[in-house]
Amino acid sequence: MLKRLTVLFAALFLLLGVLAACGSNKDDNASNGSKSSGKGYVPKQLTIGFVPSQNAETLEARAKPLAELLQKRLGIPVKVTVTTDYNAVVQAMKSKQLDLGFLPPTDYVIAHSQGAADVLLQALRYGVNPENGANTDELVDYYYAVMLVRKDSGINDVKDLKGKKVAWQSPTSSAGYVWPAIYMKEHGVDAQKDVKGVTLQGHDKAVEALLNGDVDAAAVFLDARNIVKQEHPDAWDKTKILFTTEKIPNDTISVRPDMNDKWKKKIADAFVAIGKDPKGKDIIFNIYSHVGYTPSKDSNFDIVREYNDKIKEIGK
Repeated sequence: MLKRLTVLFAALFLLLGVLAACGSNKDDNASNGSKSSGKGYVPKQLTIGFVPSQNAETLEARAKPLAELLQKRLGIPVKVTVTTDYNAVVQAMKSKQLDLGFLPPTDYVIAHSQGAADVLLQALRYGVNPENGANTDELVDYYYAVMLVRKDSGINDVKDLKGKKVAWQSPTSSAGYVWPAIYMKEHGVDAQKDVKGVTLQGHDKAVEALLNGDVDAAAVFLDARNIVKQEHPDAWDKTKILFTTEKIPNDTISVRPDMNDKWKKKIADAFVAIGKDPKGKDIIFNIYSHVGYTPSKDSNFDIVREYNDKIKEIGK
């Protein structure tokens, strides 16, 4: 009898050992990216993608000091890369080549719908005086798109754009295409049929093309002329706003969805702290005119989804 009990207990302990090993393997597998465990992906190096709202080389040079600040706060290497266009960041996040992306609202919505990104933070900007581009003291989580024309162009109404050459950004750029194109459609001008579109890389390039007479109008964010002020101090004097769109949610800092929750918080805290530090604020302002960051949520971008549906009607 005793011998049989000994064998029975030995078998029981063996079974418990196997179950414990299975549980351990499950945890190990979860740490490699499974969201169910609550662990998720832990970055050994943080790779951040930037979209080219200005000259790519200039943007990369301005982003490197931010990488250095983040590296000190996070304790891991931080690499920055500027992609060729907006969609490239989305695709790189989808394939997990990027951990983090500075995504404009339209591109964030696209990336989120493909399971490539979750919003972490939303940028804060100073309010802008539309008359002279001067910053106000107000911090806002939105901005405006405008259509710029030269003051001597004779273009005074949206309908005057028909047949004219217009500088656009990427088709998914909120300020550089989507919002202005929808405004035009609602006022009787189709951005695909009624104007001659020219796609440029960077809002600075669009303003310069307008000043040089290469285009008749340029769709840009409200204070884009400030980017070229050093090279073109008369940018505000020579141009005017033809129309201003509705509010656009500010840019996002979006993260790959499978990242470890603790690391998401650690990264978010680092960006918020950098935005509150005088040196850090100067750095992020030089990149995208950001002056800080605030926590965000996906529902903030429902208006973007509405505009994405409307943009499908352009050209039909």
